[in-house]
Amino acid sequence: MTELQSTGLRLQDPGAGAPSRRGGAGPSDHKAVTVDGVTLMVPVHTHGAFSSPFVADTPGPDGRSVLRRGSIPIASIAFPRQPRFYGLSTADGIPYSHIATLHGADVLATTVLQTCIRYESRRKACRFCAIGQSLAAGRTIAHKTPAQLAEVARAAVELDGVKHMVMTTGTPPGSDRGAKVLCDSAKAIRASVDLPLQGQCEPPDDDAWFRRMKDAGIDTLGMHLEVVGEELRRQILPGKAEVPMARYWDAFAAAVEVFGRGQVSTYLLAGLGDSPELLLSTADRLLALGIYPFVVPFVPISGTPLEDHPAPSTAFMQSVLEPLGARLATAGLRASDIKAGCGKCAACSTLSRYEDAPTQAPALAA
Repeated sequence: MTELQSTGLRLQDPGAGAPSRRGGAGPSDHKAVTVDGVTLMVPVHTHGAFSSPFVADTPGPDGRSVLRRGSIPIASIAFPRQPRFYGLSTADGIPYSHIATLHGADVLATTVLQTCIRYESRRKACRFCAIGQSLAAGRTIAHKTPAQLAEVARAAVELDGVKHMVMTTGTPPGSDRGAKVLCDSAKAIRASVDLPLQGQCEPPDDDAWFRRMKDAGIDTLGMHLEVVGEELRRQILPGKAEVPMARYWDAFAAAVEVFGRGQVSTYLLAGLGDSPELLLSTADRLLALGIYPFVVPFVPISGTPLEDHPAPSTAFMQSVLEPLGARLATAGLRASDIKAGCGKCAACSTLSRYEDAPTQAPALAA
């Protein structure tokens, strides 16, 4: 599974299952694939995927496909079907799929604000980010209102059995960095349907926002480092790097006091230049605070400055995920215990598959 996610997949029938996504907020250029009962987001539109050794045959009448490595059949796979709520529109004619989309097999996801002060500046934009692409292509709207989100969330639960929801956002002007729009959205959703929620934003300047988000109905919080090395942060995410790492560490500690151990997470993107040793030592520090370090292989997205940057190798991912999985188990932080969000979905990384590894690598010094 790790190799499949690193190298991508060629499809004999690109239209099989739920539609794949090109561009926009992640995961993009992926397709949801279920292998041995585990749903993964697998790159299908990247340069690497076009030359992947893995190919999926055209699905049969039962909807299942044969996964081959070269010419050798290695697994029977399936693709989650397009959700029924995609066929509906709001009263003012906006397709539900423009408000929120299905991620993995049973997760609803939305980018509440499809605009970002970082993305709007070429100098400050994260080099891997494609948040503006789906807006420019007319596949979404700039601001999903609380009422729209509540309407779509209720339909996704009732029609498609969605189990939890992720709300991320572009960073707006102001010191709350998106926390306020997440609060407003969560209140409306939770008033309409009982659906566990994750909010994702940059650390707000005021720690009081963590309690406000929790009280609004957000169960788990994601504040994403993505890149760790200071110089690398300035190169790859120059706008986000204006929020110092020290603020992230203070915010992590304050957020855990509100949401609890294991209910705050951060993305670490493997393959952008941070070494396995740095990723693991950072993960050790996160684990000590009770933060779930969600290590995800970098996927180059077409149309971004890093579209030609290679994805990490399988060996690189295994060198991080295997020891990290053992450390997660030792720390008592598991994907299955997260109430909502990306870590619980686990489809963008095979990290959760390593949490029950029989051996444990020695901890690196923090």
